[in-house]
Amino acid sequence: MIVCNGFHTASAAEPSVPELVVAQAAAAPSRLALVEGETTLSYAALNARGDRLAHHLTAHGAGRERLVAVVLPRSADLVVAALAALKAGAGYAPMDPAAPTERIVAMLEDAEPSVIVTRRGLASRLPRGRWPVVALDAETAAIERHPAAPLQHHPAPEDLAYVIYTSGSTGRPKGVEVTHANLLNLVRWHHAAFRVAPADRAPLMASPGFDASVWETWPYLTAGASLHLPDDIIRVDAEALRDWLVAQDITLAFVATPMAERMLALSWPSGIRLRALLTGADTLHHRPSSGLPFALVNNYGPTECTVVATSCVVVPDPHAEGLPSIGGPIAGATAHVLDERGQPVADGAEGELYVGGAGVARGYRNRPDLTAERFVADPAADGARLYRTGDRVRRLPNGDLAFLGRVDDQVKIRGYRIELDEIVAVLDAHPGVEASAVMAGPGADGELQLVAYLVAAPDAKLTPAALLATLRTRLPDYMLPAVFVPIDALPLMASGKVDRSRLPAPETAEPLRDPEFEAPRSPVERRLADLVAALLGVTRVGVGDNFFLLGGHSLLGTQLIARLRDAFGVDLPLRTVFDHPTVAGLAAEVERAIMVRLEAPCRS
Repeated sequence: MIVCNGFHTASAAEPSVPELVVAQAAAAPSRLALVEGETTLSYAALNARGDRLAHHLTAHGAGRERLVAVVLPRSADLVVAALAALKAGAGYAPMDPAAPTERIVAMLEDAEPSVIVTRRGLASRLPRGRWPVVALDAETAAIERHPAAPLQHHPAPEDLAYVIYTSGSTGRPKGVEVTHANLLNLVRWHHAAFRVAPADRAPLMASPGFDASVWETWPYLTAGASLHLPDDIIRVDAEALRDWLVAQDITLAFVATPMAERMLALSWPSGIRLRALLTGADTLHHRPSSGLPFALVNNYGPTECTVVATSCVVVPDPHAEGLPSIGGPIAGATAHVLDERGQPVADGAEGELYVGGAGVARGYRNRPDLTAERFVADPAADGARLYRTGDRVRRLPNGDLAFLGRVDDQVKIRGYRIELDEIVAVLDAHPGVEASAVMAGPGADGELQLVAYLVAAPDAKLTPAALLATLRTRLPDYMLPAVFVPIDALPLMASGKVDRSRLPAPETAEPLRDPEFEAPRSPVERRLADLVAALLGVTRVGVGDNFFLLGGHSLLGTQLIARLRDAFGVDLPLRTVFDHPTVAGLAAEVERAIMVRLEAPCRS
């Protein structure tokens, strides 16, 4: 049974999330907590590793109201580091090491962490600052010398638990500060709504720095359930992920909306343990068929409202009109549909969604101006606040909310929230760009893609490859435009703002192109070009064509790496696609890997 309502708020007498994990370790120390490949951790081992690292972090300055920056890939180490930060009384800020170095630098400068936790191979990418750097694989012996004994920290509900960085309109990411009370409300709701028990098994699939990773972790470790980490190849392939969920006896799983919609179209075996597929982070367009052996639960929530604010089970209904709703407020949350003056609209009328209750975060780190603008007083409750989501909704007759779009230019690409002005700020800093605008629209595959409109500086010769090379140093791949359209001038409204309605449609404009098509020259280039063409659904691919300008992104890049492994017998890291995105560049890396493999027996 799945229940998405109820009520819960944290109080000072309740145990915090790290204390709930400790209680599970005490109650059942040998119970399985975490599985990553061949690595398994019991609750006793997870707790002990967290304690030792917590002592180590405390020795480096971690403590109450301080941040520990965790720059690690999705891994057992990431979970241990986050738990250790909380055990040390600090908050943690997860940062994806796959992000551009300049973006990581910007987040660290804003976070001002007391210490950074990472690995030796990643530490060289991090800036030197006032903070010490703990490389887990280089300091194993020092960490192991600390006692596997808890620190006497009992965080207050208002204490900082974590900070997630999201896209910012100023050109720099902004950090959302979430408290222990916020996090505990999410955990308690999840426990009650999905009947979480120690026998449950859940995947950890979200990238570090994406707030879904918080939701995937703490509701399960505080209930004595186990976390299972699929590899990157599996988590981006719908059929492979389905098979893995079934083989691993997963009982509850969150999958971002674009992937969930692919999985809904697959056939599923009967008798599987999966009882609910949770989705969210983007607009759900499809309802489940009546034959699925699990419930589909649609969820909505900005990072500023602690991951989930509304939720509902989506029932099969082939005759239903419109998109599935985003449900009603979860336990401890409130939802208000207000007009431009902040007054309630009539039932069924369109308005902006304001979220209140126990999940509303503290605000933005180091941004009191933006915090005051987006977190406003709740007129119905003294001292309480509402978060202005910027999302347009209307209330349905059954009380659920229908999502209608945005009141501003914010968009979501593959589940990631993007402020278009952040991309514009980076483009405008390019010496060859006089002015720019960015829009989102459907690509050839129907998925949203970003289109950049550029007014070139005098005598500038812009090419997509050169622009992408610059953008990639500051923006993650999901924020990279797929098309660059040159225009003579930006159309402006009387207010001076760009009139996006007058920008030419990408399909009617002549986009910027890289140099003339050059056919593949070697067997490896020809095979690679065929793989890219089949993966991206294009008719021909030349040696100079850029994977990302043909419509590729990180999820498809992972699939390309898998196809290269099958075709050539080489294991290349995903970073290879970003560093060498052309067929010529990738082919050279494949040939180099083949030579290393062939020479290995000679060296041995």
